[in-house]
Amino acid sequence: MRARFLFLLAACVSAPALAQHQGHGARPPAPRPAPPSPCPPANPPAAGHSAHASSPAPESCSVQAPAPTPAPDPHAGHAATPATHPPADSDPHAGHAMSRPTPAPPPATTDPHAGHVMPAQPPAPSPPAAGADQHAGHAMPTQTATPAPADPHAGHAMEEPAAPPVAPPPPEALSGPVHAADLAYDPADMARARAEERRVNGAIPQSRFLIDRLEVAIGEGRDAYAWDDVQFWYGGDIDRLWIKSQGEGEFGGALESAEVQALWSRAISPWFDVQAGARYDFAPDPRRAYLVLGLQGLAPYWFELDTALFVSNKGDVSARFEAEYDLRITQRLILQPQVEADFQLQDVPELRLGSGLSTAELGLRLRHEFFPARAPAVLAPYVGVSYERAFGDTAAFRRAAGERAGGWRFLLGVRTWF
Repeated sequence: MRARFLFLLAACVSAPALAQHQGHGARPPAPRPAPPSPCPPANPPAAGHSAHASSPAPESCSVQAPAPTPAPDPHAGHAATPATHPPADSDPHAGHAMSRPTPAPPPATTDPHAGHVMPAQPPAPSPPAAGADQHAGHAMPTQTATPAPADPHAGHAMEEPAAPPVAPPPPEALSGPVHAADLAYDPADMARARAEERRVNGAIPQSRFLIDRLEVAIGEGRDAYAWDDVQFWYGGDIDRLWIKSQGEGEFGGALESAEVQALWSRAISPWFDVQAGARYDFAPDPRRAYLVLGLQGLAPYWFELDTALFVSNKGDVSARFEAEYDLRITQRLILQPQVEADFQLQDVPELRLGSGLSTAELGLRLRHEFFPARAPAVLAPYVGVSYERAFGDTAAFRRAAGERAGGWRFLLGVRTWF
């Protein structure tokens, strides 16, 4: 018994020394075997050939279990002699090309309701129809606009502001001569220059002779001749002397009428002249003289007017109105309508004239104007027609004398001026 106790005591004392030298020159401890894996090996020893296709691992084996934590080595830090390991057996399939396993496609999920007939959906209910407007057809009352308040000052006469005072010109402004040029030049020379300027600009004397109508009238009875509006004037643009004449008669008969007028004319506008003078009738008998007051000019739209009022030495009052218009078909072919009317204030039996509208004449003449290069005058022959008629007591006087009251005539004539 005592011997066993000593043996145990010696063993306990020698245990630490043995532990210090435990593993010197010894092999390292074999690794702890890994727990068996539920998944088969990816490459079994016989599956390394390229001609063999490996079966894919199941899905449940794709996740590897975590490796166990190794226990701490009690001899860590000791310089141990490396142990000589026996050479490992060579892999009989080393160097063989391993083919990569092809994953199988996941199986298609089958619709659990495939082939089932779905019941038809009932149609959605339509929205309810809108109800009728309860106020349809009702007349809405018209809104009455509120009148704006009246202006308390409406209708009051506002006083206009007074114009600023205008001072009179200084006395020195009117102290010099009427024409300032007289201060620098001889006043007599300047007066002659101003007179010449007035003459050149509007007072140059000019003249014109015009035979407006010199014609033969062919109609019932005897053929007749006439001259009308034979005019001559002399003067400037403002003041002129006019000589006018007209008359008619029958071929082989007596002169029926002839007159001449001497008038002084003054321009009252760019278009009209006022004329005053005397008239003397050579036929018919008894001869008479008249005072004349007339107006002659160019009316709007280019109508030529010639009006006159006559008062005879016997107290007879008469008037004459004449108008004509030149309608240019071409530059030289002109159509001229013309109207003339005579009025009497009272009956004049000795002249076979009645009061009122005594005679009227309408004429239409077509002329062609010629401008000869060397001739001093312009010639314009024409053809036309005219209708002349007497009215009232004048027509009665003619019928009593065995004459017609009026009729048509064919005209051939010439118009000229220079």
